[in-house]
Amino acid sequence: MERRLAAILAADVVGYSRLMEQDEAGTLGTLKRHREEIINPKVAEHAGRTIKLMGDGALVEFASAVNAVTCAVAIQKAMSARNEGAAQDQRIQLRIGVNIGDVIVEGDDLYGDGVNISARLEAIAEPGGVCISGKVHDEIMGKIGEAFADDGEQLVKNIARPVRVWRWMPGPAAPAAAPGGSLPLPDKPSIAVLPFNNMSGDPEQEYFADGITEDIITDLSKVSGLFVIARNSSFAYKAKSPDVRQVCRELGVRHALEGSVRKAGNRVRINAQLIDGTSGGHLWAERYDRNLEDIFAVQDEVTAKIVDALKVALTSSEQTRREDRGKVDPEVYDCFARARAELYKFTAEGTAQSRALLERTIALDPNFAPAYAWLSVVYSSNYVNGWNGAGPGNLTTALELGQKALDRDENEPEAHRAIALANMWLRNLDEAERAAERAIALDPNFAGAFTVLGAVRDYAGRHESAIEALQQALRLDPRYHLARQFLGRAQFFLGRYADAEATFKQRLIEVPRSDMTRAFLASLYGHTGRYDEAGRMWREIMEINPGFSVEQYTGALPYRDPAWFDHFLGGFRKAGLLP
Repeated sequence: MERRLAAILAADVVGYSRLMEQDEAGTLGTLKRHREEIINPKVAEHAGRTIKLMGDGALVEFASAVNAVTCAVAIQKAMSARNEGAAQDQRIQLRIGVNIGDVIVEGDDLYGDGVNISARLEAIAEPGGVCISGKVHDEIMGKIGEAFADDGEQLVKNIARPVRVWRWMPGPAAPAAAPGGSLPLPDKPSIAVLPFNNMSGDPEQEYFADGITEDIITDLSKVSGLFVIARNSSFAYKAKSPDVRQVCRELGVRHALEGSVRKAGNRVRINAQLIDGTSGGHLWAERYDRNLEDIFAVQDEVTAKIVDALKVALTSSEQTRREDRGKVDPEVYDCFARARAELYKFTAEGTAQSRALLERTIALDPNFAPAYAWLSVVYSSNYVNGWNGAGPGNLTTALELGQKALDRDENEPEAHRAIALANMWLRNLDEAERAAERAIALDPNFAGAFTVLGAVRDYAGRHESAIEALQQALRLDPRYHLARQFLGRAQFFLGRYADAEATFKQRLIEVPRSDMTRAFLASLYGHTGRYDEAGRMWREIMEINPGFSVEQYTGALPYRDPAWFDHFLGGFRKAGLLP
């Protein structure tokens, strides 16, 4: 039995049966031209060998993962250009998957997981897009100029182990900040703080290293003279050991902070180094060995070093706020760090654990303002997601907790964000907007507050200003898919359907099983006369969430203007999906 390592490209025509039913001769003729004029020449150009052709698909072998991926992208770009001007129901689109692995050779045919996984990747690719495995991505990093978005580990049909998936889409739907891509630099000193390594030798201490990283991000974020990437996007690089220069290109910043944390009893050792993202050179490195109760002082010193190195001046109010920080009870800090780690799991169980830990934090230190603010967010999150028996009373409690945080520290941005969030769902949009704006005034790099502000303005009917706030949120946090969903909604209501479609498709790359995003795309396709695509979206929604109800979903959204609901439901009616 002969075996060899090969990169396998699997391609398939989207909606082939429907196209054949509509026009069998025309579909076959068009597909033949595409093969002769686009697919076969691109395969030959990239040294590929076609293993087999099916009626609506193909398997191609390459000796190089780089050749396979560049061929896949070249085919999709050429197909996209060929489809321009063609009627929507006559376009031929491909899905393509690429994997690299050991294959079994039998004559001119190939078998094995290397082939099977490429076929499974093709099946989950977006129309016009490419899915590649993690193995392929490792091979092509830094070798091609295309942007792929990390979609995490996915369970695919008939493959026992999860497969790491990376996605590519052409044109405006391509990832805004994905590996291989880049963002322009801001007009002020800019930085991303990468997750500090846990050097304690205990995986259970991971939450503590993450907490230190997050606190440094928060400290830097409050400096108005800096541009600071949000935690969510920085933590996308956790456990990946990326090239810092590449990270800076992808996130659009000039500098990065790396570090490590070792915790032993009530002692903590932190190593930190500031790196120039252009050259990869170190600007400074420092080691701190302190008692855990002095952790805030260490964080202050790290921030001060960065501010000094980047020649950023603190305003008088920023300087005053930094002087207020003192020692912290080690048990309080540890409990609070665990609570945040649980909340970031975004599950019902995680929020339940987070609530218990935050209540314990408050019991240990009734004056620790951040604990009240985060507990407020827990109550709002339970309400929005319907977790842990939550009801409208959750929002009243969330408001009360947010106010308790402010009573202890009126300059706590998280408290203002928490109050904005609760007021938004209570439909107190004016109060919500004021609170979000105050959070941003205290923390000019607070992507979460910009997201809430954008959502509130969208609900209030001020869609243009909502778009501005949400675009700023996404610049600070390029991987924040919830802000992207809100941005798409605002674009959709303004009738900017091309922009909205690109935004929603990008979110589906980030959150492939989102029923809400598909609902907006279904309505959008109804408004633009693409009824087959609207129907496809609806079928996918029912597969993902059979209990999904358009009416129930819209009823939960606090829009002031009833015209919004008419517009949203109108797209479904045009497509024949609602009476």
